[in-house]
Amino acid sequence: MNLSSIRVVLVATTHAGNIGATARAMKNMGLKQLFLVNPKHSLPHPDATARASGADDILQTAQLVDNLEDALIGCSLVLGTSARDRQIPWPILDPKEAATLSIETTQQQQQVALVFGREHAGLTNEELQRCDYHVHIPADDSFSSLNVAAAVQVLTYELRMAWLQAQKQPTKMQKQETTLEQNNLPCTHEELELFYQHLEKTLIAVNFLDPNRPRHLMTRLRRLYSKAQITKLEMNILRGILTETLKSTQNNQ
Repeated sequence: MNLSSIRVVLVATTHAGNIGATARAMKNMGLKQLFLVNPKHSLPHPDATARASGADDILQTAQLVDNLEDALIGCSLVLGTSARDRQIPWPILDPKEAATLSIETTQQQQQVALVFGREHAGLTNEELQRCDYHVHIPADDSFSSLNVAAAVQVLTYELRMAWLQAQKQPTKMQKQETTLEQNNLPCTHEELELFYQHLEKTLIAVNFLDPNRPRHLMTRLRRLYSKAQITKLEMNILRGILTETLKSTQNNQ
């Protein structure tokens, strides 16, 4: 099972920038095969390079073909995107269903093609009839036509989600969970000492603590905060309060 077994096919693309944006969407989601059927502008093109934003390897390996048939050679499953109703009934999938079917097909060591049409008119009826399924992105009825690169992003995102699930890999960032775990850890001795220094400085600045007559205030505060078992997140909050308090006293002087 490999996302590199899934190719993106752009038919008669008018704007080179859309080719670049498609390459970027593909690289974001781990796809590598890009086929260009008779595009208006050949590669390399400055607009494509600019919109690719670093996905130059996808552009460099893109295969240029004269017709859709050549782009589909070797594919066992062909999915064509369409936003328009067609007179001829055809099996229709939403992006999630299309992604699931595509991943299942790659598990059989077979190639899959996702076909996207022209910016102004999409795929023709004849081209859609060469597809096994049509994929419909359920956009708002009053403005349902997506930019071709945006449509590629939607489908490639669903493909990656389906692939991650099939691989039993997490589908959400672990960094946030790790950060939460770290925030809940207790403060170290060094962090507490820095806090007490910060606290004492602030209390002196607001005239709550007289350094010449401390009256064991800091000792009592140390005892108070040690009972609280302050976490790293709580310490960040306390230090933030002290910092802003000091700024306020300095501004008022």
